[in-house]
Amino acid sequence: MSSVDARHIDPPSAPLSSSSSFPFPDLHGHGIRLRPWDADSDADVAAWLRGLTDPEFRRWNTPLKQVDDLAGARESLRAKVLASADGSGASYCVTDAASGAVLGHIGVNAIDSVLSVARVGYWVLPEARGRGVAIRALAVASRWALTDLGIHRLELGHALGHEASCRIAERCGFRYEGTLRGAMFEAGRYDVFRDVHLHGRIATDPEPQVP
Repeated sequence: MSSVDARHIDPPSAPLSSSSSFPFPDLHGHGIRLRPWDADSDADVAAWLRGLTDPEFRRWNTPLKQVDDLAGARESLRAKVLASADGSGASYCVTDAASGAVLGHIGVNAIDSVLSVARVGYWVLPEARGRGVAIRALAVASRWALTDLGIHRLELGHALGHEASCRIAERCGFRYEGTLRGAMFEAGRYDVFRDVHLHGRIATDPEPQVP
């Protein structure tokens, strides 16, 4: 695995639209492969749309801009490519290492090179749930971020009551650090807020045992 430091990535000189400009390495482990999303791939755009419109995703997440159709999904993916190109985020498509089937998404987001901190977020497609996909993807992505990428602290936040996400975080070494009051939107609302559980993991924490 090559070593990549997001603090030394030059910003793009022109708009980018495909995975060819993804500056981070593919990641492998625990039977999965993390590769860049491709905004020029109809299959990737369709999978992205399914993920962001899934009722379970929308139960726990309210993006600043809702994605409801293929055009919106492609625009959203293009924004992820731009964030990757300037080093502010790394958005990975989670795939099965053997078959290449798309399983979900994981992102190392809001990379702050000054404070050496970033945030992680993920979702899993309905047909891939119950197979430990989120745990495996989080284990691979967080290990990379805290070593090769050079991040000191990773944060993971989820809506209060999302017990599955709580268990995933703790199994991957993200300790529960407290409750943030009114820190995210309620499901489908932009005028009502709900509390968030904050988990954190730092580079000096022991590596968790992930099955």
